[in-house]
Amino acid sequence: MSGRVFSSWFSSPVLLLAALAASCGGGSSSHVNSIVTTGSNVQAIVVNSGPAHNYANGVFTSIIVCVPSSSNCQTIDGVLVDTGSYGLRLLSSAGGGELNLPLPPQTGPHGNPMGECGDFVDAYTWGSVVTADVKISGEQASSLPVQEIDPTFAAPPTDCQDFGVPEEDTLQSLGANGILGIGPYLQDCGDACVQTGTGNPGLYYECASSTCQVAGESLSAQVQNPVGLFTTDNNGVVVELPATSSPAPSVTGSLVFGIGTQSNNGLGSASVFPLDSNGEFNTAYNGTSYHGFVDSGSNGLFFLDTAMTTLPVCTDNSGFYCPTTAANLSATTSSGSTKATVNFSIGDADTLFSNQVDFVFPTLGGPNPGTFDWGLPFFFGRNVFTAIQSQQTPGGAGPYWAF
Repeated sequence: MSGRVFSSWFSSPVLLLAALAASCGGGSSSHVNSIVTTGSNVQAIVVNSGPAHNYANGVFTSIIVCVPSSSNCQTIDGVLVDTGSYGLRLLSSAGGGELNLPLPPQTGPHGNPMGECGDFVDAYTWGSVVTADVKISGEQASSLPVQEIDPTFAAPPTDCQDFGVPEEDTLQSLGANGILGIGPYLQDCGDACVQTGTGNPGLYYECASSTCQVAGESLSAQVQNPVGLFTTDNNGVVVELPATSSPAPSVTGSLVFGIGTQSNNGLGSASVFPLDSNGEFNTAYNGTSYHGFVDSGSNGLFFLDTAMTTLPVCTDNSGFYCPTTAANLSATTSSGSTKATVNFSIGDADTLFSNQVDFVFPTLGGPNPGTFDWGLPFFFGRNVFTAIQSQQTPGGAGPYWAF
């Protein structure tokens, strides 16, 4: 999306464990979906508590990371699958993560290491930009720019700290060994970060010793959606999770690469919702239209506020709703002439979190004023397609979501 700042709309990973508060909002299924389990483009995913054992409604997978053009590789488990962000971010061993490879650093115009401030809604990640070959199922992205989240890298610039959200650079704070950003765009920033003047949003930095200065970053050097660099099956992804009507310790599903590129990733009867210039579509609730987007990296359905929904927020976890009885609701998603009614339920998050065994919550939701964030509960029982910008698919060119 030309000129975007990549944090302007997508949501960050949202962490919680029982009594821990979080922020960020989902849908129930109206049909039975099929889940592909075999194929060179199929990767197993699981919703569970994550590698830090503190994540609710987090969907994770494993990837293989290699020093470019070498056999020096490492399998990284517990990587969050996030259709609401772009690019691979891996937590270094210095932060308690699994990454422990000598990945070559990217350098800036003056030969110094490049760093990035990954700006999310409720946190930011800081670390160097490195290059890796990344393998997922039978797919590979070669020479992929990756953010290595590292608390021992140069001190975060003031501009990062001015975002007003905390830095997440440890396993306990991030709740994952990395974030696999496979949203509908190719780079995590776009044209805005190429600029060297005042229009640059200040996400990429060249760091000499402990001093970091904002630097322009070409599109090809920015942290990339790895799917866009696959040789085949590179026009999008399908997230497939089973329907679940009650809390559970874990559920398994599949991440399928490509849309209409193989016999196992066709659109079928899915409705296609092209995205507007803000990377969103419309969601109407009680006769009023709001911004909406689909995001597997959000752990609940985050939408509107108590004034609009009449749903009270929780006493213990104020980032979530806690109705006294389950609220059965509906909203209408639309883009152009395409419309769909989404029925969903919201439960009492304080009660859900009181069970220390369950980490899968199909009725988890919370406030998000003026916006519908169709987070992970929306994915249960649906095959959700994310088509990447400018890439051709049987449903037209991306970017779009389909379900």
